[in-house]
Amino acid sequence: MRCLYAGLFELRTDEAYYWTWSKENVLSFLDHPPMIAWFIRLGTTIFGDTAFGVRFAGVLAMLLTQVMLADIVRRVTQDLRAVVFAVLMPEAALYYGLLMAKIAPDVAMIPFAVAMIWSLVRLVESEDARWWLAAGAFAGLALLAKLTVVMLLPAVLAFMLVPAWRRRWWRSPYPWLAALIALALFSPVLVWNAGHDWASFKFQFVRVTTSNEASLRTVGDFLGLQFGQVGLILFPVVLSAVVVTAWRGYRQREPVAILLSTAVLVPFLYLLWKSLTLRVGDTWPMFIWPAGFAAAAIHGPMLRRENWSPGMIQAAGRWSIAAIAAGIPLVVLVFLYCVASPWNLIGKNDPIGGEAGYGALADRALLEMRKSGATWIATTDYRTYAMLRWHLHDWVPVLQVNQRARFIGFRDPGIDLIRDHPGLYIAQLTDDNRALLASTPAVIEPIARVDTVFRGVVMKNYQIDRISHWTPDLNPPPDTPFYRWPLLAMGAQSYQVALR
Repeated sequence: MRCLYAGLFELRTDEAYYWTWSKENVLSFLDHPPMIAWFIRLGTTIFGDTAFGVRFAGVLAMLLTQVMLADIVRRVTQDLRAVVFAVLMPEAALYYGLLMAKIAPDVAMIPFAVAMIWSLVRLVESEDARWWLAAGAFAGLALLAKLTVVMLLPAVLAFMLVPAWRRRWWRSPYPWLAALIALALFSPVLVWNAGHDWASFKFQFVRVTTSNEASLRTVGDFLGLQFGQVGLILFPVVLSAVVVTAWRGYRQREPVAILLSTAVLVPFLYLLWKSLTLRVGDTWPMFIWPAGFAAAAIHGPMLRRENWSPGMIQAAGRWSIAAIAAGIPLVVLVFLYCVASPWNLIGKNDPIGGEAGYGALADRALLEMRKSGATWIATTDYRTYAMLRWHLHDWVPVLQVNQRARFIGFRDPGIDLIRDHPGLYIAQLTDDNRALLASTPAVIEPIARVDTVFRGVVMKNYQIDRISHWTPDLNPPPDTPFYRWPLLAMGAQSYQVALR
């Protein structure tokens, strides 16, 4: 089903944006480390510039994640039923059962984060210190995918220092060698940032430290997202199992229980706290729940081994079965809505439709280019830029003329076709970046309006303008509005601090 989704479902805007990264040869990017670009390049090298090619590595990542979760549970419990639960729980969670086929930095990070945990479980089982080195390598690869994996560091430290073996590992060279391996693998990001005024670290730091007024609405959004993407029943089942696992692990100083529970609870509680003043991204928490699935699958056998009451043991099993039985049909229904449904059931608020219809916009852009003599296309929104590049497959130069910090080190998009030639400017009617072009010598002439449509419903309104007498600066100075990265939710003062 995920393979069908990957091949049939129209590419999303962020996926197309990351696909543009895969066409570049740079060490890192402003928004994220480079692993996502490498994932996409792997798939498109095999399957070409197709939706399935872009998403292939995500489908593979989910399969490998399930295999490692199953092996973790098998090694801890030697219980076949628990292993089956470990495999089926991700299938019953919307994000993992279906949406992990949608490529994102989190999808690139999850298999490496799980592999790090798997290596530490192997360490417990074998007492072979060399597994620290494998854990360090996987941690470094996870860092090359997304920086939020650092939220697993408290779990690794607790795993190392709370159990009775803490003196052994504190004195051993292996954990420290593992840290050096992780740092060495992460070095491309460090080298890139050192050469560009630590731009991506500033970008992410301001992003997570922005202070807004406390709001219960953003907390509700965060918790609602967990119920939606993990499961209405599965989310509380997993969270309750993790809490019991933490109680058992810290009381008995049991390394695997400490590792799995802390890997869930610390990031979850941190993001819950941040949701008081910040809208937590849809995918931000998704790296933490695989460890929760493992803990929940292990939970049942541990209750039996510790002689909990029969009622508690039966309830745990029944709720787990109910979570899977309710979750998998929901995943199938969402799959059918995405790839087979002829209806738009939510109107303009449909999150799928909001990123659809760009093919028609690209076709109209080609038509207007032929009519107007334009040779290139300009945008001021990275989503529009990415989708036009995806649909036009670089037949003509498409560039985002603002937020050029996103494109540090990118290849020449075809400056000879841009300089002294007219182009098209394509943006939504509500785009407030049009004022940027007014500050240039550009002559702008409106020529067409185009609507993006999803299953018969108009979703967005675009205007196409002819632009002339101006060549955009692809490497503007950092103190200009054409260079600066997006403000996101940060205030002007925070942004100026970051810029300085």
